[in-house]
Amino acid sequence: MEHTWMMKYFAEFFGTIILVVFGNGAVANSVLKGTGGNSRDGQANGGWLLIAFSFGFGVMLPAMMFGSISGNHLNPAVTIAQAAAGAFPWIQVAPYLIAQMLGAIIGQILVVLVYWPHIAKTENDEEVLASFATHDANNSNLNGFITEFVGTAILLFVAVGLYRGMFFKQSEDIANIGVGFLITGLVMAVGGPTGPALNPARDLGPRIVYAFFPLPHKGSAHWEYSWVPVVAPILGGIFGVFMYKLAFGL
Repeated sequence: MEHTWMMKYFAEFFGTIILVVFGNGAVANSVLKGTGGNSRDGQANGGWLLIAFSFGFGVMLPAMMFGSISGNHLNPAVTIAQAAAGAFPWIQVAPYLIAQMLGAIIGQILVVLVYWPHIAKTENDEEVLASFATHDANNSNLNGFITEFVGTAILLFVAVGLYRGMFFKQSEDIANIGVGFLITGLVMAVGGPTGPALNPARDLGPRIVYAFFPLPHKGSAHWEYSWVPVVAPILGGIFGVFMYKLAFGL
């Protein structure tokens, strides 16, 4: 079935909402004061596993819903990398990016509405920011850039392989499940230094919400770092796609 481009934009919009609600909602549940996932005040019961699996489900479930409609990019790095490799029309890149950014902003607003009482209880500004956007734990833009570049390069390399495989021997559902576990594994493996983002919309959209929403105990949005989870995933994604293309073709 051929879908209209407007339907594809809506799929990217709603898919990115789901991604951010699942992912950043899990972070909020882990770090904010008094939540079920952090009921011991500072010692998260769910922790990194909760966050990793939630981000994975936040990609896998939209993939099952919208993969056949829009390709389930949910990520400007994916859209730009595919366009650079000739697998996606450049003329549709800007509409996809707009849909993804709007979805990320709306998704984060929903997280804020759900966790507002806990945001109000959390006096540590950095913990509140963590439920919105990423930041390098070592306060190093270079380390953050390397982390995001490597993580997104692996993301695109493996994701292309998963979806290429479905044309030969595996079903689309297997590829969708695989990409969900891919995200989970990457958050576990390379998420320690930065969060991670691996997705410009997932970081920049919520960071904008943090900067402009009237939050209690609000600190810096760390705009000096904000370019890292935008530029590094885009460059890493392009590198990952071209490494796969060089080795196996597209």
